[in-house]
Amino acid sequence: MVRCQAARRFAMDDKSSQLIDVGQLRRGLFIQLDLGWMDHPFPRGSFKITSSDQIRTIRALGLTQVRYFPDRSDPEEPPSDFGAIPAIGEPRVADVAQDRLQAEARALQAQRHQQLAAQQASLQHCEQRFGEVARLYQRVVEEVPARPVAMREQCEALVARCVAEILVDGEATIRLLSEGSGESQATHPANTMVLALLLGRAVGLPAHGLAELGIAALLHDLGKQQLPAQLRMRDERYKPEEMAIYRSHVGESVKTGRRMGLSAWALQAIGQHHEMADGSGFPAGVQGEDMGTGGKVLALVNRYDRLCNPPVMAQALTPHEALALTFARHKACFDAEVLGAFIRMMGVYPPGSVVQLANERFALVVSVNSTRPLKPRVLVHDPAVPPDQALILDLESVPEQGIRRSLKPAQLPASARAYLAPVSRVRCFYEHQPPARAPAAA
Repeated sequence: MVRCQAARRFAMDDKSSQLIDVGQLRRGLFIQLDLGWMDHPFPRGSFKITSSDQIRTIRALGLTQVRYFPDRSDPEEPPSDFGAIPAIGEPRVADVAQDRLQAEARALQAQRHQQLAAQQASLQHCEQRFGEVARLYQRVVEEVPARPVAMREQCEALVARCVAEILVDGEATIRLLSEGSGESQATHPANTMVLALLLGRAVGLPAHGLAELGIAALLHDLGKQQLPAQLRMRDERYKPEEMAIYRSHVGESVKTGRRMGLSAWALQAIGQHHEMADGSGFPAGVQGEDMGTGGKVLALVNRYDRLCNPPVMAQALTPHEALALTFARHKACFDAEVLGAFIRMMGVYPPGSVVQLANERFALVVSVNSTRPLKPRVLVHDPAVPPDQALILDLESVPEQGIRRSLKPAQLPASARAYLAPVSRVRCFYEHQPPARAPAAA
């Protein structure tokens, strides 16, 4: 079998490792398989043995010895615990057992390939759906002056499909997408629509309310097309008269929405997407009690996406920083119930966050389930596995593993940064997770 050079280097660097015969394996040993990632069925090449099935699978690989780390292993268990792993008996019985174990190993390897294929297909589907939203927005920008009603109908059809997908059984999680090809004026509207729909569901909006919210989120900045190009993105260096022009985009968006025939509910949400619960927003300076649910949701997700994806990327915050800043310094600007739902939905480490795990490895958060905010799904830097072949690790499946801290991409070692490829502009879509199976009765 092909040896993994990265694994050998790791083993040679760790002076505490020892070789042990596979016949001495037991639960609690932390081991390392000096094999290529395709030569074994386990998610990682180094791990702590937790079951007899793992021991059987290791023996089926044909190894005579493996490397183990006493300092990272549990104390030895009573000898009676080894009864489940019988010693090799008569040659004929041993042959049968070996064939069975090798078949189990092949089945596990096939399962890994299936998981990887499903993972890649899901990401491709999310990328395609995001592209559909972005292309429609570009078409709206170009054609709404001449065909406002037709553009509204196309937007309604797209949003209705998204709402139907989000409301099916199971959890619709937020999925990080790969880096887009350059900045597009459609990225912010698409991100805002996705986040608004998921947050709208989290605060209990019904299907028709989600449909109105999705339309408002997608079209909230359409009025910027009426402004000079150099004044379409907020800049605190604007002169007062320039800032007034910039702020006028809200009213222009409402006018365009009215021409398209949007509902009063959607128009109110668009008109309030820069309002703040403490009255510090614009254009009307209304306070939280006078804001509609759509406006409260849209104001928050609009602000969050702009913190992650500002016009000047040198000012960009990581998703973790953006969420922490919003809660720590700008909590009064947003409705408390909506902000609480948003934090639960995004998790402590939103998609796109770069983190270091408890075992010191670096990882990129790619997906978050709101029911498990501290246990996102991550892509882990593992030199033994090509990045396009790496399985996403659900931290929920490894209770002993957790996140130690959040990092800026620039803090990553060069090899980890190249492997994880953290995006500079965050794009996201929803990814449907089937409902969790109920545990079997005892």
